[in-house]
Amino acid sequence: MNIAILGTGIVGTTIGMKLIDIEHNVMMGSRSASNEKAMAWKAKAGSNASVGTFADAARHGEIAFNCTLGVASLEALRSAGAENLKGKILIDVSDPLDFSKGFPPFLSVSNTDSLGEQIQREFPDTKVVKTLNTTNTYIMVNPSLIPGEHDMFICGNDAEAKVKVEDILRTWFGWKIIYDLGDITNARATEMLLPIWVRLYGKLSTANFNFHVVK
Repeated sequence: MNIAILGTGIVGTTIGMKLIDIEHNVMMGSRSASNEKAMAWKAKAGSNASVGTFADAARHGEIAFNCTLGVASLEALRSAGAENLKGKILIDVSDPLDFSKGFPPFLSVSNTDSLGEQIQREFPDTKVVKTLNTTNTYIMVNPSLIPGEHDMFICGNDAEAKVKVEDILRTWFGWKIIYDLGDITNARATEMLLPIWVRLYGKLSTANFNFHVVK
C-alpha cells in the first residue's frame, strides 16, 4: 500500500520504518522535498521509501499518518492540501503539546475542543481517526515492548474508517486491546491524557509504559 507520513520527527521516522519493514511504499512529507531528516530516513529505509513535500506525500498516500508537532499540524495539513487528502483516512497521532513555557508542556487546546476536531472541521472530506497518541512512539508500533495487557484508543466520525484503522493497529502493529470511544469529539479525552503521561514519564524515568483499563 502507498502510505504518507507527514512529519520527520521520531514519531514519523519510527512509524515510517515499521511500515517499510512490512513492505509498504512510504513517502515522508515535510516542508521541503530535500529535508535533511527525511533524506537520512530514506537512506536507511531503502528502495520502498521516498521523500517529498507535504503535498507530494499526501498525493502518494492511500492512507496518511499525521505525525507532525501538534501545534504545527494544521499548517502542515494545509500545505498537504485538502484535495490531496480528500476521501482518505488520516490517522492523527499528534498531540497539541505547547513547550513555549518550558517543561512540562501544556495543551494548546483542551476541554471544549481538541486538535483532532480542529483537523476534522478544516478537512471535512477527510476521514480523521485519532489514535496512537497516548503512548511512546516505539510502543506505538510494537506494544509487546511492555509485558502484559495494555490498551489503545481510537475515535473518529467515520465508522468504516475506524474499522480499517483498528485492523491496521492489530495486524500491522500488534495491538490487542482497542477501545473505540466514539466520534472525533472524544479526541478531547485522549489528548488530555498527555499531561498525566508527561508527569508519569518524569516520575518513572522511562517512556516505556502505557495505560490499561481494569474493570
